[in-house]
Amino acid sequence: MLSDFTFGRVAIVGDLLLDCYVHGSVDRISPEAPVPVLLRAQHSAVPGGAANVAMNAAALGCAVTLVGLVGADQAAQDLDRAIRDRSDIDLSLVVPDGGWTTITKTRVLSGRQQIVRIDDEPNVSMTPAMEAKLISAAREAVSRADVVICSDYAKGVLSDAVLDAIMETARLRGVPVVVDPKRRDFSAYRGAYLITPNRSELAAATGLPVRNDAEIRIATQAAQSRFGGNVLVTRSEEGMTLLETDGALTHAHVRKSEVFDVSGAGDTVVATIASMISAGEDLRTAMVIATSAASIVVGKLGTATVSRAELSAALKSEIADDSVFATRDDAVETIEAWRQHGARIVFTNGCFDLLHPGHVALIRAAAQHGDKLVVALNSDASVRRLKGPERPLQDQTARATVMGALRDVDLVVIFDEDTPYETIRALRPDVLVKGADYTEDEVVGADLVRSGGGRVVLADLVSGRSTTSIVSKIKKRTPAGASMADPGDH
Repeated sequence: MLSDFTFGRVAIVGDLLLDCYVHGSVDRISPEAPVPVLLRAQHSAVPGGAANVAMNAAALGCAVTLVGLVGADQAAQDLDRAIRDRSDIDLSLVVPDGGWTTITKTRVLSGRQQIVRIDDEPNVSMTPAMEAKLISAAREAVSRADVVICSDYAKGVLSDAVLDAIMETARLRGVPVVVDPKRRDFSAYRGAYLITPNRSELAAATGLPVRNDAEIRIATQAAQSRFGGNVLVTRSEEGMTLLETDGALTHAHVRKSEVFDVSGAGDTVVATIASMISAGEDLRTAMVIATSAASIVVGKLGTATVSRAELSAALKSEIADDSVFATRDDAVETIEAWRQHGARIVFTNGCFDLLHPGHVALIRAAAQHGDKLVVALNSDASVRRLKGPERPLQDQTARATVMGALRDVDLVVIFDEDTPYETIRALRPDVLVKGADYTEDEVVGADLVRSGGGRVVLADLVSGRSTTSIVSKIKKRTPAGASMADPGDH
């Protein structure tokens, strides 16, 4: 899968944004005006716009050169700090200018509900001096890239002159240019290899309806005639449609997922497409992989990236049912990507042989204590050592498949030891959940979680529900001398 790909260098030129999030809770209305009062709990800032595209491309394994314009302000320092630790993103061609204001979008949220967004943008146009510096930086970045992304957020950085310089340099070097467009006139992107409008952008640019497949085809053909390259239309829950320059039309269905936030999803798509092109993949393959990446990122709150491990796991699960779980090493990488975006990790574990209402209640309760739930399953060998030679009734693949199908479960990990201690040590969850039939001192790994600043939760159990009791009932109903059939046979 993705481990077989060798990614190249991607030059990203566009509008640099800082996405800020103010998290809190609302439990009353202000007496001064009919507005909610937010009790502020947390503030975070992550790269947005072209900077988020860069983070996504780097997360997949590309070397990235980022070009854009920032002010001499606190937001520019915060943006630099948010990216600086990534050695695979070159920031040397970002242009600072005291006459510019670093663009910020501040979202205020109560839980997962966005209450208001506050934007801070430049109140002046880009000066000729700024433009000249950008053109010079863009030419240098394109001259050593394998693929170029123009991330256009319509904030003024991708002017006609800057776009012309990018297209000319790319043409001379034979480097493909991928554009995430915001202009209504797609002819401004003439010379690009691919543009990736969403449905509403396609409608605005062509003036045509885009309600169904037939209308999408007509509008996409109209868009193609205006700039001459390939067109990939992102259609939210309906997937993506690709029209290539040879007239071939291909549609990719999106993987079903729960949508928490679509902000930045277009960044993930364009970064994934360009990354696949840099690895030598064709557009159709790139589109299919990008649909999986989009499905993952919309399940995250706020501007986010998709790691190589997450995408690999998703692609594997679409190919084979026995790949719905992650190895411990892959889980570490996936969880780290979640944690970088502020996710609180919850962990629970068990054999979960013959899933029953008690198990479901525990999983549902555990999921309430954080943003991502990881379930660790005892391997078949581990279950036999703990429960005896007749167990498990279902092998680890079947148990992982059933567990992974529960909507509250985000990741399933199998461990071979008798206890999950080493798995907890590796994954470092923020919350450890076990049933209330334990005391906190009896919970394996509680010391690790508490020492890392986390907490242990004892969830109420559904009385009278256990796999052992179910097996006992089956045995009592089995005639003497008969063998108890494998439950999977019926």
